[in-house]
Amino acid sequence: MDALRDFLEEVKHHAQGNFLGLIHLLIGRRLKKTDGSTISNGLTWRDLAAYLKKVHWNTGCVRELGIEPEELAPRDRQRFWYTAITRAQVDSPQARQAGENLAEVLRKKGYVIE
Repeated sequence: MDALRDFLEEVKHHAQGNFLGLIHLLIGRRLKKTDGSTISNGLTWRDLAAYLKKVHWNTGCVRELGIEPEELAPRDRQRFWYTAITRAQVDSPQARQAGENLAEVLRKKGYVIE
């Protein structure tokens, strides 16, 4: 799954301001490169939390979800991200729309979002 880690590193700046859309895509959609190689077939919340921890994702982005970083586990980053994801309402209409908006940007960057 190094492709997913590379993907997260690459899209960090594209996802700024659209963290909800990013987690919606990573949990519920299939991501591929234009050459057909798979990046992700959808992740569990726990796996996504582990990847966000691995790539040292900016914890301040949880403010986009209406969550203050101080409300979450400060020392356990995987638990921090898992809790943020559970509170994000990734199945809401707002999350779907945010995911679709980000998908359009990513398609222009050469990714296939199904």
